[in-house]
Amino acid sequence: MGLDYERELEEIRRRKLMELQQKAAQEQEAEASRKEEMIRQSILRRILTVEARQRLANLKMVRPDFAAQLETQLIQIAQQGLVKIPIDDDQLKEILKRLQEGKREIRIRRI
Repeated sequence: MGLDYERELEEIRRRKLMELQQKAAQEQEAEASRKEEMIRQSILRRILTVEARQRLANLKMVRPDFAAQLETQLIQIAQQGLVKIPIDDDQLKEILKRLQEGKREIRIRRI
C-alpha cells in the first residue's frame, strides 16, 4: 500500500510541475507579445500624426487583422524611407486606397 501511495504522490507532483512550467511559458509568451506591441505602438506614434493614428485605431476596431497588417506595412515603408514622415491622415487614406484597389468587391444581390 505504501508503494502505490508513493507512486501516486510522485505522479501528482510530476503533473503539478508540468502545469507550472506550462503556465510560466505562457506568461513569458504573453510578456513578449506585450513588449512587441509596445514597440510597435511607439514606432507608430513617431511615424503617424494624431489624425492618422485615430483613423488607424478606428480601423482596428472594425477590422483588427487588416489593421495589424497595415501597421506592419506602415512601419516597413517608413523604415525603408519610402514615405515622408510623419504620415498624415491624407497620406494614410491614399495608402488605404492603394491597398483596396487590389481587392475585388463581391456583392450578393437577391433576386
